[in-house]
Order: sequence, then structure tokens, then C-alpha cells
Amino acid sequence: MPVIGWIFVFFAILTLFGVLYKVYITAYKMPISKDKMRLIKARQAELEAQEKQENDRD
Repeated sequence: MPVIGWIFVFFAILTLFGVLYKVYITAYKMPISKDKMRLIKARQAELEAQEKQENDRD
């Protein structure tokens, strides 16, 4: 294989590993503002209260 072929293969593999690494380091990060987090927690508490009321009726 000519040298240009090996260079192409090298950069293709390097790009693949770069993309996989980028996905790996950002996989668990999900930036949520404090206001949205507050709304999420409030909604969760509201749903839990509703579920508790429904369970108490049974």
C-alpha cells in the first residue's frame, strides 16, 4: 500500500477514536439550569403527592 493510503487509514482511525472519546466524556453530562431543576423537583413532588393520595384511597 502506498504511503498516502497508510496516512489516510491512520487519520480515519484517529478520527474514529476522537469521536468515540468525545462521546465518552460528554455522555453523562446534561447541563440543567437551577431554575429548570427547581421546576423538575416541584413537579416530581406534586406527582408523588398525587400518587400518595391515590394509594390512600385504595
